[in-house]
Amino acid sequence: MTPIAIRAGALFDGVSGTLTPDPVLVISGPAIVSVAGSVAPPADAEVIDLPGATLMPGLIDTHVHLAFDGGPDPVAALAARDDDAVLAVMRAAARTALHAGITTVRDLGDRDYLSLRLRGLDGMPTIVAAGPPITTPAGHCHFLGGATEPTPQALRAAVRERADRGTDVIKIMASGGTMTPGTRQETSQFTTELLRAAVDEAHRHGLPVTAHAHGTDSIRMSLDAGADGMEHVTFWSADGVDEPGDLIDRIARCGVTVGITAGSVQAPGLAPPPAIVKRLPAVVSNTRRLYEAGAHLVLGTDAGIGPTKPHDVLRHALQQTAMLGVTPATALTLATSRAAAACGLAGTKGRLAPGFDADIVAVDGDPLADLAALHHIRAVFARGRRVL
Repeated sequence: MTPIAIRAGALFDGVSGTLTPDPVLVISGPAIVSVAGSVAPPADAEVIDLPGATLMPGLIDTHVHLAFDGGPDPVAALAARDDDAVLAVMRAAARTALHAGITTVRDLGDRDYLSLRLRGLDGMPTIVAAGPPITTPAGHCHFLGGATEPTPQALRAAVRERADRGTDVIKIMASGGTMTPGTRQETSQFTTELLRAAVDEAHRHGLPVTAHAHGTDSIRMSLDAGADGMEHVTFWSADGVDEPGDLIDRIARCGVTVGITAGSVQAPGLAPPPAIVKRLPAVVSNTRRLYEAGAHLVLGTDAGIGPTKPHDVLRHALQQTAMLGVTPATALTLATSRAAAACGLAGTKGRLAPGFDADIVAVDGDPLADLAALHHIRAVFARGRRVL
């Protein structure tokens, strides 16, 4: 197999706060063989020259919904489609992400395990799949097929089903959400005992658990239950946003991964919902407090849930992390090396280093100086194959 040597202007390795100048990155098959600056490429290598470009690890979106089409009513659109049509939507969504430099996605809620059918296919990003999220009967996103009776036995059975199907992570709806009439974001859906049963069963099968948790009670109960991750963590209340109290320090101390939800684009004729506009300053403030306390944060976008959340929205999310006071270099780690660890891929994804997967994005400009460089993609490689 002929190795490929990529020459560029600079390289961000996924962990450092500085760029390597004049890099030569050598790949063989799906893996990176070597990374060095100011060296000659191997004599037997095919050389790809990308002058002036910066090489980066492929981006990782830790929270997407490939089955949602990003339209004005993704839930109704999903309900109207049979499985073949849904799979076509999911493939298109995955390709949109890939061409934006997102080489890995964690799908935290599909319908009837359809995302598992797309794993490993050519022309797809790497897909980490949860299958249908576990929820209560008529609970948040019950229409995806994960409605489960609120008993320890039923929750353990639901986890075992996902383990038997081959999912990579267990997603459980600890609170309600806005996409499902009859549920509310501030309202908990399971008790601590029930969440603990799900976590215990998942850990018995070697699977992590991440909990959809908006309301303060659901956040506290997810921590008490030992969840490995939590999504959103907005401290949402019925009329605003709660003061987190001791939860900020507790989240930071225990090492749970917090998937902060960021990223949106303007959509013609659409304004953000008033409930979000009202709460956003307090949500941002609390998230910044989590960051400053040393909480383990990663970026997830909820891609697909509406027109402001297309499946390439992660690059916008990275720019919007400036509200948290993070540097561009730190922001990039939230969507590369730290995101890889959250997805159970710390040894293969999120870094440009020997032995890691050859998931590579080349952008024009210096992303450590200006994250707008992410909108100027020169090339994308997924597992060693150039896809753009």
